[in-house]
Amino acid sequence: MTPDRAATVRTMVADRAAAGQRLDRWLASVFPELSRSRVKALIEAGQASRDFAVTRDPSEPVREGSTYRLGVPAAAPAAPAAQAIPLTVLHEDADLIVIDKPAGLVVHPAPGNPDGTLVNALIAHCGESLKGIGGAARPGIVHRLDKDTSGVMVVAKTERAHHALAAAFARRDLERSYLALVWGVPAQAEGRIEAPIGRHPVDRKRMAVVPRGKPAATRWHVLRAFGAAVALLECRLETGRTHQIRVHLAHLGHPLVGDPAYLRRLPAAARGLAPVLRAALTGFPRQALHAAVLGFRHPVTGVSLRFEAKLPADIAALLALLTDRPD
Repeated sequence: MTPDRAATVRTMVADRAAAGQRLDRWLASVFPELSRSRVKALIEAGQASRDFAVTRDPSEPVREGSTYRLGVPAAAPAAPAAQAIPLTVLHEDADLIVIDKPAGLVVHPAPGNPDGTLVNALIAHCGESLKGIGGAARPGIVHRLDKDTSGVMVVAKTERAHHALAAAFARRDLERSYLALVWGVPAQAEGRIEAPIGRHPVDRKRMAVVPRGKPAATRWHVLRAFGAAVALLECRLETGRTHQIRVHLAHLGHPLVGDPAYLRRLPAAARGLAPVLRAALTGFPRQALHAAVLGFRHPVTGVSLRFEAKLPADIAALLALLTDRPD
């Protein structure tokens, strides 16, 4: 374990009475000033170790005689600070700002990413007036994209806009279109998957299609197939669950190229590819998912707005390689 430099590291050797208990429950009992939920979050963030090897499983049974360490980072500031991070602005007015978020940029501060986020950049760009819009920790945020998903996002700059945009997302009264590069080619040219999504029953950092999950539906159609190996899909959300497109496409047997969470092994579709192309696809460092279109009514004027973000260079380069490949 390599705790944050500002973290306080706590050490405890497990005795016989601790053996077999869940790790998060035991550590919370050993350090009563920390809630169990706080301990669990610290473990999942990589702040815990057993015999100097990092463990991220809160449910792991405690081992008698093992030495456990838990890093507890110093409390983060109550409100995010302004940071001068470049933004690609597609539209801005007094009520909202629309940006093209690059892959790799986290939307708001969270454990493991206390700063350097889109929120920090927005506060610097919009000024102190943005702080507190919709809440201190996530000012202006009405929806989000995963860290490694690129594309269009809208952020509210006033309370009125925040309330109206949040309501529009809740009603699904907007247009959202994503481009996804997936392994394999669906048997049909288009389709709709309706499958509930919830936390994975074993790996709590992932989502999964589970019987008691929240309702989720995604429409998709094939824009282009590259042989039988890879396809470019357009996906439209009917709901907005965490990792929805990634989970649904993996459930269909067509995981996203480069997805670190839902692509668990080398796809069969990769085996017949030329070495250079196979290396480019299997080595792609993020999920190949891009929020290409976002359309909605302006929260104050009521005017219909629609924004597009072109494919980022990394996905465009993959498509160029695939296009040059003879089918």
